[in-house]
Amino acid sequence: QVQLVESGGGLVQPGGSLRLSCAASGLLISINTMGWYRQAPGKQRELVARIASGGSTNYADSVKGRFTISRDNAKNTVYLQMNSLKPEDTAVYYCNAGPVATVSNYRDYWGKGTLVTVSS
Repeated sequence: QVQLVESGGGLVQPGGSLRLSCAASGLLISINTMGWYRQAPGKQRELVARIASGGSTNYADSVKGRFTISRDNAKNTVYLQMNSLKPEDTAVYYCNAGPVATVSNYRDYWGKGTLVTVSS
């Protein structure tokens, strides 16, 4: 079984910064892509940023230039540095990893989410 554990959420003022972390643990063999999604109240979950095992990245247009995703493959950990935060960035942020190869399956996994609130 693979688990994703997120950390780093919280309350921050507009213009501030936060860094999210997500560590994958368990009997995994490899992880293809790791990424961050978010879901604001009353809205659908959307992609924020993702990074492939080789380092290529994708960002939502709304966060380009403000957020940076990075990854430590040795630690099976993905990070999201969020700068110049805006109230509209307020959401629950979910970590995603996949496909993840284990000895028994090959599938995506999700974390439980961490709340980011941007407010003065």
